[in-house]
Amino acid sequence: MNYGDLVVRKSYGGDVTFRVEGVQQNTAIIKGTDFRLLADSPLGDLVRVPHPTMSERTKQAQIKANESLSRLQKDRQEQSERHLADLRTEWGTGEKGYFDVPGKVLHLDGDPHYLKKSLTLYNQLRVPAEGYYVNESSMAEALYRMLPRVRPDIVVITGHDGVLKRRQSHDLYSLDSYKNSQNFVQAIQSARQYERNLDTLVVVAGACQSHFEALLQAGANFASSPGRILIHALDPVYVAAKTAYTSMRETVNMNDVLHNTISGSQGVGGIETRGSYRIGLPRLNDLSTLKVTPSVS
Repeated sequence: MNYGDLVVRKSYGGDVTFRVEGVQQNTAIIKGTDFRLLADSPLGDLVRVPHPTMSERTKQAQIKANESLSRLQKDRQEQSERHLADLRTEWGTGEKGYFDVPGKVLHLDGDPHYLKKSLTLYNQLRVPAEGYYVNESSMAEALYRMLPRVRPDIVVITGHDGVLKRRQSHDLYSLDSYKNSQNFVQAIQSARQYERNLDTLVVVAGACQSHFEALLQAGANFASSPGRILIHALDPVYVAAKTAYTSMRETVNMNDVLHNTISGSQGVGGIETRGSYRIGLPRLNDLSTLKVTPSVS
């Protein structure tokens, strides 16, 4: 078994495709290719799969990811049409007589591979975003430093998490039963020390099997995972992008968050939250074609 090999676990019926991150004696450290899951597994439980081959669960996740992206793009088009209609009615201007001011995202990720995927999707969706790879245990301190500098509208706090299997009895109410939920709670608290208003700074937090209730209680607007399930790597991006392009005069459509994220209502939930999107007038000029007479010598 080598670094970078794609594998599935026999004991789990090959339900999730992983990439080997390292091998220590007879144990491999494996990371989900599409799900935010970091695990260890006996080498004897792993089966290599060819690169074009994906588990059925991974295939379904990719289908759902494409559907979620299509829905976001469709919503964006419908929103643009509504804005044009409103502008004609309220201000008598038409065509593309405005410019977009979507919410700005600060994304902290405990996984550099997922961060790269996330930033690519933000760019594709035209969401202004800064992203940084930060170990989960260092996120609270990183936010203390970054928030005053970046001044985002939305902060995403994600990485790896999970219910610890070494616990003989899984007390799902206890943060001690989770790999990184306590770190996410501390990061959220750091964000709320910077900005308490839930609509001025929207917090999206959590990863696979995170302590959903504790994250909300700490001050998150949206969090994982109500059903303690594996969430898709791009679920936090979907929620952040949805918020970034929802008008500040409206609340984020919770039905979309619950049912159009890749992991569904047991993967992500949250509370009623205003969007961060604004329109600006008039339409921005192409300065390369603007003819200006200088007025200062």
